Amino acid sequence: MATVSVLNMEGKEVGTMELKDAIFGVEVNENLVHRAVVCQLANKRQGTQKAKTRSEVRGGGRKPWRQKGTGHARQGSIRAPQWKGGGVVFAPTPRDYSMKMNKKEKRAALKSALTSRLLEDKLIVLDELKLDEIKTKKFVEVMKNLSVQKALVVMKDSDLNVIKSASNVPNVKTALTNTINVYDILKYNTLIVTKDAVEVIEEVYA
Repeated sequence: MATVSVLNMEGKEVGTMELKDAIFGVEVNENLVHRAVVCQLANKRQGTQKAKTRSEVRGGGRKPWRQKGTGHARQGSIRAPQWKGGGVVFAPTPRDYSMKMNKKEKRAALKSALTSRLLEDKLIVLDELKLDEIKTKKFVEVMKNLSVQKALVVMKDSDLNVIKSASNVPNVKTALTNTINVYDILKYNTLIVTKDAVEVIEEVYA
């Protein structure tokens, strides 16, 4: 079991915590992590883009001029792709980009992402994260105390003061234990997790 320092909001060490190898000590599977990220980004795509082909554009049923003798190049329709207002050659059509991934694979990818953050010393465990009021300045001070600029902050319970205080801080995102995902863990340089959130993660994903 790996042992990490537990810090307070002032950035001082107040204890240690042992992390379960089943969650934070697995072999990092880069292939699964990559597939999980691709799957998540693909599922975010709406797939509603649409442009009309020459058969769908209004008008153009009549030949604009006779075939020969005018000096112009021969044309069959004013809605051909080379005309202004004409159809698009290989027009995009609505499609479903969604991908599926097995639950066991998703869980394994998440464990790999958490383990990678620990191995790279980018995991910070806080004893607690509480603010008396909604104040962005106070949240920024906590980030400075931890020497962190770009971070994903994971909490056990929804704390409105913390969430709203962090909402205006660039490169910082708050999440709950049931909303964490591989993409967010890898996107942000540092993973900040409260002590009680670590216990929930170890219980749920073990």
